[in-house]
Amino acid sequence: MSDLRIDNITDRLGQHGPEFVGVSTVSSGQFVVPVGPTEYRGGRGRAIFSGGYEAPANTKEIQTIEIATTGNGSDFGDLAAVKQATGSCASATRGVVAGGAPGPSATIEYITMSSQGGANDFGSLTQAKRSLCGSGNDTRGVFFGGNNPARNRDIDFITIATTGDASEFGDLGVNAGLASNLNDDGGSCSSPTRAFMFGGGNTTNVIQYITIATKGDSQDYGDLSQGNVRFPAGCSSSTRGLSGGGQSPSNDVNIIEQFTMATLGNATNFGDLTDERTQPAAASSKTRGVWAGGYDAPTTFNIIDYVTIASAGNATDFGDLTYSGQTNGASKYFSGCSDVNGGIG
Repeated sequence: MSDLRIDNITDRLGQHGPEFVGVSTVSSGQFVVPVGPTEYRGGRGRAIFSGGYEAPANTKEIQTIEIATTGNGSDFGDLAAVKQATGSCASATRGVVAGGAPGPSATIEYITMSSQGGANDFGSLTQAKRSLCGSGNDTRGVFFGGNNPARNRDIDFITIATTGDASEFGDLGVNAGLASNLNDDGGSCSSPTRAFMFGGGNTTNVIQYITIATKGDSQDYGDLSQGNVRFPAGCSSSTRGLSGGGQSPSNDVNIIEQFTMATLGNATNFGDLTDERTQPAAASSKTRGVWAGGYDAPTTFNIIDYVTIASAGNATDFGDLTYSGQTNGASKYFSGCSDVNGGIG
């Protein structure tokens, strides 16, 4: 049998050779050619951070990093309008950004993760809100809580591959002993089957979860180990969830906590961020978690930290945000997601 060579294959006119794009595999001696558009062949390890407050005003800029490397963020494109306090989720192909302030807003926008450019209209949340958080898996995105201005316990969901308005999933807090005023300003992350929200409101230590493929109210998972907190940011591998940063009743924190998403129980200490800060954004691949920006009065940060999710330890410097509106890129109260893990907020 002769070797398969790309220099001895042409089109039917004998003029052009083939182009192999995407991930190809060889199984049992058979060559498997990738199919479908390039942008639908899986994530590349890209994270995006959308909107936020960059003194002296909100921004609509979307910034991107490659999670497997280190370095500064770069411009990806723009949201339709300036906004902060959004929630984000993603599949391997699309990033989705919902809600936000000023407004509040019911707008849901999406971007194609493999390209760069502005966001496109997706649909609307079940109601206008800000201070929500997003999560999900490669199929379904979910958005937890928010306020307008009263706090609400709504969970919305979307099918990421389509466009259209969000639908009601269930309610937060019902089975976790939470009052109705503890359902905004939380952190979130997800496994392929479960999505989690933790912290939030007037500060709480509660971790609650849903099963993404079903609909229904959230369930109690356990507690954060550091006590009550609001404004943390979460990320995850397929098995381990992380919560980083936030604001306790007395000060901003740099604590990173970990929990195994397939089980129930309390979080345990993982390590520390490089600085104490609240209102950062987070995203992850299956191996690395990253936190960007944040605030520790009177300082707004441009720093990006990263950890290796499988091994506990303190975060390491990744690079800096570089939003164009301010020379040092410092930003807070924004949201992140990635095309690998499938939905971090």
